[in-house]
Amino acid sequence: MQIRKNLYQVGGDQSGITWAGVDAGYEDCNTYVLATPDGLILFDCGCGETLGQIFDNMQYWELDPQDIRYCLITHPHFDHAAGAHLLKERGITLIAHRNTAEAMAAGDERCCGFLYHKTFVPCQVDRQVNDGDHLELCGAGIEVMHLPGHSMGCTAYFFNHEGKRIAVSGDVIGTLNVGDFGWSGSIDFDKKLYLESLKRLAKVDMDLMLGGHGPVYFHKPRRRVEQALNSALMQWR
Repeated sequence: MQIRKNLYQVGGDQSGITWAGVDAGYEDCNTYVLATPDGLILFDCGCGETLGQIFDNMQYWELDPQDIRYCLITHPHFDHAAGAHLLKERGITLIAHRNTAEAMAAGDERCCGFLYHKTFVPCQVDRQVNDGDHLELCGAGIEVMHLPGHSMGCTAYFFNHEGKRIAVSGDVIGTLNVGDFGWSGSIDFDKKLYLESLKRLAKVDMDLMLGGHGPVYFHKPRRRVEQALNSALMQWR
């Protein structure tokens, strides 16, 4: 699915773009591609079983998987990061926050394989990032915002594209049909930190928000974050 010119969603079973054995489920996260003249940047990579589908979707849009240079991981949960070891085998540079990198290297309960009755294949991240870092990848400037709570490694990535401020937000925001927040069953779920992350994200202006599951928010995404913050304040205090 083309979101804007040179920006695509190529995975996500809740959106029906990939299928991982469950209809409109949460087995496979939304995967996005930013195409630049210097190569492709992937945001999250799904559960691994759908990587062939993701590549097929890319090729429909004339995006060659061989041109993927980087994959930025929003957090280490199975549905977002279990395909990372397959990308690493292809020589693709993996980038993630330190907490996510540590969890992926261990492949332990922080990766939530138990939720899917599957085993997370441990994988070493090539480059660790921290809150506030500014990356230059394939000529694109990408800002890192660490937003822990759903997991300790939860990270959003921001970049400017065609005059729009784009946020790849992972699972910080839920999909409404299962609540305002990402799944709260993580081993390292932290309600207090989650609330602080929502408060912080609610102050950020953005034009499009690309979530970890469900829809892309094309109009007034900050209102959606404020809605989640309001729910959290009512439920969690």
